[in-house]
Amino acid sequence: MSFLESNLKTVPTGIRKVLYLNYPLIILLSAVCCAGFLMLYSVAGGDPTLWAEPQMKRFAVGMVVMLVVAFTPIWFWRNISGVVYLLALLLLVAVEFFGVIGMGAQRWLEIGPMRVQPSEMMKVALVMLLAAYYDWLPVEKVSRPLWVLIPILLTVVPTVLVLMQPDLGTSIMLIAGGAVVMFAAGVSLWYFGTVVALVVGLVFVVLESRGTDWQLLHDYQFRRIDTFLDPTADPLGAGYNIIQAQIALGSGGWAGRGFMQGTQSQLNFLPEKHTDFIFNTLAEEFGFVGAFGLLMLYTAIIGFCLHAALVNKDRFSSLLIMGVAGTFFFYFAINMATVMGLLPAKGSPLPLVSYGGSAMIIILASFGLIQSANVHRPR
Repeated sequence: MSFLESNLKTVPTGIRKVLYLNYPLIILLSAVCCAGFLMLYSVAGGDPTLWAEPQMKRFAVGMVVMLVVAFTPIWFWRNISGVVYLLALLLLVAVEFFGVIGMGAQRWLEIGPMRVQPSEMMKVALVMLLAAYYDWLPVEKVSRPLWVLIPILLTVVPTVLVLMQPDLGTSIMLIAGGAVVMFAAGVSLWYFGTVVALVVGLVFVVLESRGTDWQLLHDYQFRRIDTFLDPTADPLGAGYNIIQAQIALGSGGWAGRGFMQGTQSQLNFLPEKHTDFIFNTLAEEFGFVGAFGLLMLYTAIIGFCLHAALVNKDRFSSLLIMGVAGTFFFYFAINMATVMGLLPAKGSPLPLVSYGGSAMIIILASFGLIQSANVHRPR
């Protein structure tokens, strides 16, 4: 590699940037997106104009955005990370006053002909700012309480705004993304252990408060917990979605029922089949083999990101890659756990597979940051 890079120094800068792109990562992202196009075509009953074609157009736009971000020097993104964070925060505040309501939640803003979801932008903005913060902060101060409090506040503020929408899935991803950057920066494990202990203690207290004079949750919220633990307790009500999702997962078997042959999705038993529950459609039509194959594609993407972070000698770039990769991991992990009934979180589509414009473009833009870090890394 050193011989190749030494010879590339004589190549014009523009061409050299193209050669420095992480092409395996581009191929893997494209493969995941193609799986999404295929499933969107299937759940639309063979009508490409309903979901598949619009998603393809967004993918084309997203790839252009990714390349523009990739060819922009990484120091530029470090310098404007604070501006990007403030813009995302202002958009989240604007959602509270001018947001569009859909599916019982107020998460979107209509800007001209476009509908954007600011919480998607905040996932990337938070990671950018925390990476820039720890790049600026001397290593010996990383675990001091005052300097730990600042990134916690930077994470908590947008998380609270997203919870108000409400969007539990994205809130978890914001916390997880911030935690990944803090962990990679070298924050003491005692802080993480303390947070885990507090969360476990809080859950215990909440459950113990049921039926007492100091009950911490409403009765309907406890009923939601009961439904999560046992969906069959309300099979036609709160437990309907997850029961149908589990039927789709199980009925696929090893090799699946066949393309466009899934009964749960084609007969509309499966809810939100083109967004939150699209993984169940894939598992029903292509079985364990198809579901495992998609998971391996996601795993390979994370693997290439971790390698890029480890070989990069720039602290900001390395932390940024780790943060983006961590957020992406929790993105698909939370969705898969949710549709299998392992988590009660809602509002978390499958990245690059589920139908959605702003999510697709912002995810590809975030991988553009990873590409920028690789293209412009010290060699």
